[in-house]
Amino acid sequence: MDIREVTKTEVLPIRHIVLWPDKFPSFCEVEGDDSALHYGAFVDGKLVCVASVYNNGQEARLRKFATLPEYQGQGIGTKVIERIVRDLKRTNVSYFWCDARTSALSFYQKFGLCVEGDEFKKSNVAYFKMSVSWV
Repeated sequence: MDIREVTKTEVLPIRHIVLWPDKFPSFCEVEGDDSALHYGAFVDGKLVCVASVYNNGQEARLRKFATLPEYQGQGIGTKVIERIVRDLKRTNVSYFWCDARTSALSFYQKFGLCVEGDEFKKSNVAYFKMSVSWV
């Protein structure tokens, strides 16, 4: 597996397939995509997992993290998040957060992220804000 920086154009199809297949592809674009750092995991040359990081000084936000269904449960997403955390720790980022689907809380807890606040919904999907601070 190879994890490397990819473009916004490359991440959009996987975001659409995995996260919001019932929405228009444009729904998968978010403000800040043009300046975000997009990660992609490739297996045998095929892009199978994407994640985008939006950096704002000492704070970074993970958004639109998605692995193709046939590649889920193989540790690919874990390796992508480990790479992101490692890269962020090398910078001045001290606070990392995301809006995590409620169904994925235990996944993010493996990386030290903790729930902040109450559950909320976006497009009828339940989420919690999760974060971790490095001091």
